[in-house]
Amino acid sequence: MINGILAAEELLASRVAYTFRTYPKQITALIAAALLSAGTLAVASLGPDASDLPVQQVLEATAPLSFAQQSESLENFSFTLFRTDITRSSDTAEALLKRLGISDPAATAFVRGSSDARNALFARAGRTVTAEATQENQLKKLSARWIPDGDGGFKRFVIERTPVGFVALTERDTLTPGTRLASGVIRTSLFAATDDSRVPDAVASQLADIFAGDVDVRALRKGDRFAVVYETFEADGQALRSGRVLSAEFESGGKVHQAVWFQPQGQKGSYYRPNGDSLRKAYLSSPVEFSRVSSGFAMRMHPILNSWRQHNGIDFAAPTGTAVRSVGDGTVDFAGTQSGYGNIVIIKHRNNQQTAYAHLSRINVKAGESITQGQTIGAVGSTGWATGPHLHFEFRVNGEYQDPTSIAQEGGAPITASLRPAFERIAVGARTELAAAFSVIQASAD
Repeated sequence: MINGILAAEELLASRVAYTFRTYPKQITALIAAALLSAGTLAVASLGPDASDLPVQQVLEATAPLSFAQQSESLENFSFTLFRTDITRSSDTAEALLKRLGISDPAATAFVRGSSDARNALFARAGRTVTAEATQENQLKKLSARWIPDGDGGFKRFVIERTPVGFVALTERDTLTPGTRLASGVIRTSLFAATDDSRVPDAVASQLADIFAGDVDVRALRKGDRFAVVYETFEADGQALRSGRVLSAEFESGGKVHQAVWFQPQGQKGSYYRPNGDSLRKAYLSSPVEFSRVSSGFAMRMHPILNSWRQHNGIDFAAPTGTAVRSVGDGTVDFAGTQSGYGNIVIIKHRNNQQTAYAHLSRINVKAGESITQGQTIGAVGSTGWATGPHLHFEFRVNGEYQDPTSIAQEGGAPITASLRPAFERIAVGARTELAAAFSVIQASAD
């Protein structure tokens, strides 16, 4: 019996020795990893219990600073204040610097007297301005950033204090692309909720368009919620504009609706449901962003002719100059003036369908031009028979007037089998990001 046990121990020992000789590096690494992961426990178990250790009191004499020394230390301490604001159409040099907390007559005089400063700060409202000031509210540095029209980069205007006075410099730089996650809960309307979540209006409008066939954003209920991931373009860490919605989710009436942007290389992109079905519609739900319907497709008292007549379209109330977009792909059939319509654009679509956009203040397209869905074709106005600024929008099939609310039709094909693997990778990442965005709502609710 004993001989058998000894033989077994020798066999085990020989195998262990063989293993160490054959895989010395692997065994060493394994032991090191085990020690690192359990080292705290091993060391803690060897020491005495903390409650058994003797308590030692250490006393050390210190010499307090005198009042004069403390005052001198405070006088020598300096810090920089940072403030950021947005330029306004009514701004002057005094008003802007005061809003930024600057009390510096020399800086005010420099801004007032510099044509470069006036052009950078007051030529257009809505520009982001950051001021760096001393604790005495004296200006150290002022920076303004904006995106020039038709430019892919941004401009940076800087005023800086130097030993010889203020100097100004205008620079060009490239925007840094990024993404942002946001989410919100509906309490009154979608656009109120996106404002509360600091989601740009352009992104909110995209949400309404993407889910137009699934969710009526004008009939959302309190407690419905959304999450969105969208592109941002930043300058020095500040988002100057937003880009495309990359993924989004609506939870409305107990139903969940998701959308994922997918663009194969060398092809046009579109939005899809997670199962690969297309969300693209042949027509957008509205030709004007952020507007309300002031008159529907029905009999009404004509505001100018003072008689009951069929209103053959929908009127969208919006300020003069508001961009008007084509609701679908097509070709401009007419662009000009027609009696009561005033300035009007008529676009020809497939299947003998037409859309018309009337009372425009300006026209951006010409007859025969190819138009893509969402392209700006003009601006809201009050030309022709109009009592105020609005867009009159019509939908015609074979020349017959149809209710424009009936035109949101399916218009896209599902993901093909060859693109399915690439789409699935995008969709999985999108679902993870949307879940992270919704977790912010849950955390704030808890």
